[in-house]
Amino acid sequence: MIERENEIITSSLNKGEEEAEKSLRPDSLIQYIGQEKIKEKLNIFIEAAKLRDEPLDHVLLYGPPGLGKTTLSTIISHEMNVNIRITSGPAIERPGDLAAILTNLNENDVLFIDEIHRLNRSVEEVLYPAMEDYALDIIIGKGPSARSIRLDLPKFTLIGATTRAGSLTSPLRDRFGVVCKLDYYSEEELVEIVKRSADILSIEIKKEGAFEISRRSRGTPRIANRILKRVRDYALVKGDGIIDADISNKALDMLEIDSQGFDNIDRKLLKTIIDFYNGGPVGLDTIAASIGEESITIEDVCEPYLMQKGFLSRTPRGRIATEKAYRYFNLVKRNNEQISFDKVE
Repeated sequence: MIERENEIITSSLNKGEEEAEKSLRPDSLIQYIGQEKIKEKLNIFIEAAKLRDEPLDHVLLYGPPGLGKTTLSTIISHEMNVNIRITSGPAIERPGDLAAILTNLNENDVLFIDEIHRLNRSVEEVLYPAMEDYALDIIIGKGPSARSIRLDLPKFTLIGATTRAGSLTSPLRDRFGVVCKLDYYSEEELVEIVKRSADILSIEIKKEGAFEISRRSRGTPRIANRILKRVRDYALVKGDGIIDADISNKALDMLEIDSQGFDNIDRKLLKTIIDFYNGGPVGLDTIAASIGEESITIEDVCEPYLMQKGFLSRTPRGRIATEKAYRYFNLVKRNNEQISFDKVE
C-alpha cells in the first residue's frame, strides 16, 4: 500500500511509530477506554478461563485499522498473566515458520497474528489442528517412504486481527470461539484517550483543545494520538506549549484536516465522484485511477470513514456521493436525473 499524501490521518501504523505507540497503550481492561461491550465480554471469558486454569478460547478481533486490536491482545495476555508472541500473516511464509513459533510457546501463552487474512493457504492448513487439538502434523521424508508424525503442542490462545473479516476462509473463522468487532470511537471517548495520552507525554492540554483534536480524528485512537503530537509541536513553536481550542484549530488547519476529519485525499475522492461522474455510481478502480491512489488504500482507509459519516454510499453498481457530500461542498442535487452544480444560496 502506498502512503497517503497526508500521513497524519492514515490509520495505518507508520514506520518508527511502534515504540512511541507502545508507551501510550493501556495495560489492563480497566485502563482501556471505549469498546465497552467487548471489554465486558472479554472480562467474563478471561475470568472464567482463569478459574478453570485453562487457556482463553481463540479470539478474532476485526475492524478498521487503528482501533486497538493489538492493544487488546496485549491486555488479554496481561490479564491472563501469560506471555505474548506477536507476528503477522505475511511474515509467516512457510508451514515451517509457523511450526517454529508454535513449538516455542509455553503453556497458556498468547500468539497474536496481525493481518491474519493474509496467511498463506498452506500455513493455514497447518494451523487448523494446532487450534483444535494443540498438535502439529509433520510429514517426514518424500515419496512412498514419507510418513506423518504428530507433535503435541502446549495449550495456547490464538488471537487473530484483521481489517477484512470477510477475507477469512470459513474453516479458519469457525475455529475462533470469541469474535469481537471493534467500532469507531465516540468523540467523548477520544477526548478521554487524548487527555490520558497527553498526561503520559507530559503535555498540558485544555478540555476544549482535546475536544477539537478528538472530533477531527476519524473516530480512531491512533490518529488522535498522532494529531496530539503534531499539535504539541505547533503549541511549542507558535504558542506557550499549552494546547487550547485556538491552538488546536490553527494547528489542524495547517495540517489541512477539516472539521469532519477529512484530508485532501478524502475531499479529492468526493469531489471527483461529483464533478466527473455526476455523483456516481462509479467503480472503485475508476476512482483510484482518477485521483492517483491505489484501490486498496481507498477501500481500507478512505471509504469506511466516509461511509460511516454518511458521505459515501457503496452499491453493487459502484460508489455514490450522498446528499451530505453535496452539502459539504455547498452544492445541491436537484433531482435523480439532473445534477446542478449551482451554489446553494
